[in-house]
Amino acid sequence: MTTAIVADTFFAHPPARVWAALTDPAKLSRWLMPTDFRAELGATFTLDAGQWGKIQCEVLELVPESTLKISWKAQMLDTTVTWRLVAEGAGTRLHLEHAGFDLANPMHQFAYNGMKGGWSGNIPERLAAILAE
Repeated sequence: MTTAIVADTFFAHPPARVWAALTDPAKLSRWLMPTDFRAELGATFTLDAGQWGKIQCEVLELVPESTLKISWKAQMLDTTVTWRLVAEGAGTRLHLEHAGFDLANPMHQFAYNGMKGGWSGNIPERLAAILAE
């Protein structure tokens, strides 16, 4: 049985601006991790998690200003991260789902516990700072 980290954040910026922060490699590198991301379906890229190593990723779904889904493979993890953007008034509701954790596996449990706070806490705060520029 697998489980997911789910986070939901409202940003007082239009979807186009939030989308740019999700898909511009320079911006993504600042609020998430250093990356060589390319906004192309099927593109492979890495996220540099520093002491935790490199995360191997692939763009699995790409619908401009709507959906970005990537694979997230590191050590024993083989998960996916999906961002969905929904226009809400003059802003954007950003839904995040990091799926595929097997909580019976100690490595997955450790990663889940470590990432859960980030996805719902400091990562949205860092993204908000980029959006405010």
